[in-house]
Amino acid sequence: METIEVQAWNLFEKGCPSRQIFERISDRWTGIVLMALEDGTLRFSELKRKVEGVSQKMLTQTLRALERDGLVTREVFPTVPVTVEYTLTRLGASLLATVQQVRAWAYANIEEIDAARGVYDRRALSS
Repeated sequence: METIEVQAWNLFEKGCPSRQIFERISDRWTGIVLMALEDGTLRFSELKRKVEGVSQKMLTQTLRALERDGLVTREVFPTVPVTVEYTLTRLGASLLATVQQVRAWAYANIEEIDAARGVYDRRALSS
């Protein structure tokens, strides 16, 4: 595994800037939206259809946050109705690689996680 040099920040301190990134990537929809854009640019309506279960409001908020952080670009076309397209930036694509690793880990371990949850839930019910 590649070793990455880390600044002298301390994740456990309240003021550590990396906490902002952990907050962004731990958002429920961030990773899913990044993965939805992995094959290229999508219009808002295409994203909405692709990401099952996300409300229009949450998709809008997620895309705004990703745009603010420089992870996606938003392009507006003056059509009727207006067409808006979203594309991963270089920075977003680099984060996508990490999200894909998390997805692979989840696929590889979901059965063990489900089993552990079952054990926990049965123990919690009996106490």
